[in-house]
Amino acid sequence: MELSPPTASGIFAPPAGDAVPRREISSDFQTFLRMLTTQMQNQDPLNPIQSSDYAVQLATFSGVEQQAKTNELLKALGQQVGAMGLAQVAGWVGMEAKAPVPASFTGSPITIYPTVPATADSATLIVTDSAGQEVSRQQIDPKQGAMDWAGVGPDGQPLPNGTYSFSVESRAAGKVIGTEPAQIYALVREARLVDGALVIVMDGGAEIPASRVSALREVSGTG
Repeated sequence: MELSPPTASGIFAPPAGDAVPRREISSDFQTFLRMLTTQMQNQDPLNPIQSSDYAVQLATFSGVEQQAKTNELLKALGQQVGAMGLAQVAGWVGMEAKAPVPASFTGSPITIYPTVPATADSATLIVTDSAGQEVSRQQIDPKQGAMDWAGVGPDGQPLPNGTYSFSVESRAAGKVIGTEPAQIYALVREARLVDGALVIVMDGGAEIPASRVSALREVSGTG
């Protein structure tokens, strides 16, 4: 590593924009000793480096090294915790999870769980297809819990089989106060650990953070 000329205080500094690799700092203490030796050999004899300056450099280096080691420890700890969580979430595979994901429509009604704020006085269920096109819009009771979607369009005709997404537009005093995705129960196919985050893969291929699952149940014959 090439060093810049000493500063006015006689302390060498890394070239501008040339950050010392964290791995080098944390693993090679000899680097610091070589830098210190270079400073001593090239110091101005008329303005020698004070011992207090060496102490500051040593404290700074030790602090950075300790921080690097702490970061490594936290990363390893996070991976361990993630692995423990993955082992638990893996038990969800084969169960039905309630989450805001698309549903696969094959002709049978789909049970939907709308999310409506308590302040809403009206709500509309909006259905979109896999291309994001709106295919259905219907008024629902804002206080309603679970509801069955029959899979029909505005003309009352059955919609083609495929993947559909559901959201609820809520209103209060005639003004839209929010739009939230509705939830359904879908089969959990897989559990993954992605960049330290737990992700589950639902039936149909939808991926969602495990934290967005609001309920689990054993597989049943109903939606």
